[in-house]
Amino acid sequence: MVRCCTTYAVLVSLVLAAGGIHSSTKDEIKKRQTELQSIREQIKHFEEKLQQQQKNERATLELLDTYDRKATLIRQLINRLRKEEQEIQDSVEASRAEIGHLGSQLEFLKSHYANYVASAYKAGQLHDIELLLASRSINQFYIRAEYLRRFSEQRKTDIGKIRTKKNEIEDKQTHLQEQLSEQRRLIAEKGAEEDRLAALVADRREVLLQIRKDKKNAQRELDRRLQSVKELEKLIANLIEQERIKREREAAEQQRTGKLPQPPPISGEFEAKRGKLRWPVSEGIVVAHFGNQRHPTLKTITQNTGIDITVKAGTSVTAVAAGEVVTIWWLPSYGNIVIIDHHGGYRTVYSHLADIRVTQGQKVKEGESIGTSGESLDGPRLHFELWKDREKQNPELWLSPQ
Repeated sequence: MVRCCTTYAVLVSLVLAAGGIHSSTKDEIKKRQTELQSIREQIKHFEEKLQQQQKNERATLELLDTYDRKATLIRQLINRLRKEEQEIQDSVEASRAEIGHLGSQLEFLKSHYANYVASAYKAGQLHDIELLLASRSINQFYIRAEYLRRFSEQRKTDIGKIRTKKNEIEDKQTHLQEQLSEQRRLIAEKGAEEDRLAALVADRREVLLQIRKDKKNAQRELDRRLQSVKELEKLIANLIEQERIKREREAAEQQRTGKLPQPPPISGEFEAKRGKLRWPVSEGIVVAHFGNQRHPTLKTITQNTGIDITVKAGTSVTAVAAGEVVTIWWLPSYGNIVIIDHHGGYRTVYSHLADIRVTQGQKVKEGESIGTSGESLDGPRLHFELWKDREKQNPELWLSPQ
């Protein structure tokens, strides 16, 4: 009987120790709420800008830019809401499992306590006295008296433990209801934003059709593109300078501390893929090659700094090789841009993205989705560039033959 009581006490302590409640920290929740609020405020800004531009009753490239910026933010908000919804769903499932676990623990405590009460009722108070009187020695008498004292104290604490476990279950059930309410709110908000995005895409398509009819926009778009090419060159130059400064700082720190330098990334790994790189999209046709291009309307000669692949809007765009996302940007005529650093001075540029599914500083694997393709003034397509330091490369010399 002593062994049974000891085992029971150990089991009770283990059961109570396993009852911790997992929840996100307040800092994480606050951070997510701040990020979502920031996106909503940016959407509001472009909504107001859109309303102001629409008063002119004329489709312009700037109006199209505003549509694109607003659509990007709404997609970003939807993606965040989807992520939050999934996190809450996982938390709901964990809460339900924990409530079931806590319920089993409570039943365990109740069952053992009920068995003791029934046993004590049948034996009566004389049972404990008889146990003491039946002692064969004074030493055994003291041992049994101490056992009965401890067992009596254990019984008193059992009731408190049962009440505590019951309160834990009730608190967890309240928390679960709050999670379910938040989940329903997120689903409703996500649905509203998806409807909002669909309406925005339809409006953008009408504006795009009007802009394409006006040939004056062709020259303006060409001028904007030439300016954006210069802006992209500055972005690349800044990345190179940042990398140089970072290397110098690391070298100075290593010299100061005497620590061995970290092994640099394998620089020749990307170069070894020349002529064998995977394509950023699984389908599509190159409609504008690298180098000099004759404009179909203006008949002027301009240089294409990459290649343009016509592909259905919404097609998944993937990283051509492993690397790190170093820049997420937006430029007129380029739209949403993602730049990936592949080490050794090699970088790839993906533009005209409708949706971006990576974050700055994120490590990506070869073939990992970084977003979806969108639609430029010339139609649905992806613009892809490859750089070695400040030198533009012909992507078709690096990509595997189709």
